[in-house]
Amino acid sequence: MKQDINILAIESSCDETAAAVVRNGRQVLSNVISSQIELHKLYGGVVPEIASRKHIEKINQVVTEALKQAEMTLPQIDAVAVTYGPGLVGALLVGVAFAKALAFGAGKPLVGVHHIEGHISANYIEHPELEPPFLCLVVSGGHTHLVKVADYGAYEILGQTRDDAAGEAFDKVARAIGLGYPGGPKVEMLAKEGNPQAIPFPRAKLEDGPYDFSFSGLKSAVLNYLNGAQMREEQVCRADVAASFQQAVSDVLVQNLIRGVETFQIQKAAIAGGVASNQTIRKAAEAACRERNCQFYYPSPIYCTDNAAMIGAAGYYEYIAGTRHDWSLNAVPNLKLGERQ
Repeated sequence: MKQDINILAIESSCDETAAAVVRNGRQVLSNVISSQIELHKLYGGVVPEIASRKHIEKINQVVTEALKQAEMTLPQIDAVAVTYGPGLVGALLVGVAFAKALAFGAGKPLVGVHHIEGHISANYIEHPELEPPFLCLVVSGGHTHLVKVADYGAYEILGQTRDDAAGEAFDKVARAIGLGYPGGPKVEMLAKEGNPQAIPFPRAKLEDGPYDFSFSGLKSAVLNYLNGAQMREEQVCRADVAASFQQAVSDVLVQNLIRGVETFQIQKAAIAGGVASNQTIRKAAEAACRERNCQFYYPSPIYCTDNAAMIGAAGYYEYIAGTRHDWSLNAVPNLKLGERQ
């Protein structure tokens, strides 16, 4: 195998059209992201049909710019990696169709990548010393997973959400207290002004799934608190609501992560996904790991939210493991981690 492997990666699972060139799974030569956040703000959340149309408009420009910034041409690329699930089916189809056409036209191998595997692999980009095995807490708008990373491409899901993902709960609570979309960053900002102990919101603990998560009860508790205050015509401190809600989410996430660390006696843990950029959650996880002499890893915020560099990192390890997809590769919106098409 040649010394350097250059992967052109494409990500379009939700509302970011992204492309990147990644060398050897760790070195990012370019990372271009066209975000649709300002557009979807008008609707209070992502509108799938609009997202798909915007991907079609932007994907050629984004891929061209990624190659330009990396100072590379298609003949210098070793493989094309693309997210094929999970995600919004229309959005995924745009990226998959473009990647297949590009790989076919350039005569390059096609490597389909699982979106969550990409989030986990984001940690490899800035931590060259990180090697499996380790535990990874994947927390985003659509996913909340505790994953045991046994090896590159080898994953065991220890726990996952039974209902709302953590990021989804952030968005719904943000909407309830009048913050708008996207909820995560806005709740975090407002929470800095509040008391995280002001309101005793519940922390779900599932006896039949010690590593599973549930946030629908917490979300309902926040809504009930707001409705009760409104009925009693009481003034609500939105900052206290935001801080208390955020603290409840943080406590549950960190509790499950640490339970996994102690049970499996793994001395390396990581966090990934959009919610991983939340400073309260990240600092709590880091402090809890430090107390147990467990090394803690996390990506920079740019690699927490959806991006193609993380797909390039995951795609590299899939490529060297021999993963290849043919032209029948399709979008799989409910793809489970570890499943293969």
